[in-house]
Amino acid sequence: MRVMSVAIGIVCMALSIVSEVSADQGDAVQGKVAYTQYCASCHGNTGKGDGPAAASLSPKPRDLTDKDYMATLEDSYLTDIINKGGAAVGKSALMPPWSAVLKKEDLQNVIAYIRGLGH
Repeated sequence: MRVMSVAIGIVCMALSIVSEVSADQGDAVQGKVAYTQYCASCHGNTGKGDGPAAASLSPKPRDLTDKDYMATLEDSYLTDIINKGGAAVGKSALMPPWSAVLKKEDLQNVIAYIRGLGH
């Protein structure tokens, strides 16, 4: 019984590692395409939080070029906020969920792209 529990635990841990979206797996060039289509209206073309829709938003969208701040964020957090929206992670409800629009590969690509904005 104990061996079975350990085996199930190992399988669950392996699945969680495999299912986590990582910027390392993404294509930043393709991510820019999706970012431009879905994110730039609020976060701006260069990620500074100055997109055309940002003027009417309070709070303002996050500056994704803030290298120090972005370094504190795990890919799993970025996955959650993009997939589930801001309210799901204690941020602004004005950040919409994109899970119905972005496939896993698109999400990986967007994360890879935004990880490069501050460099």
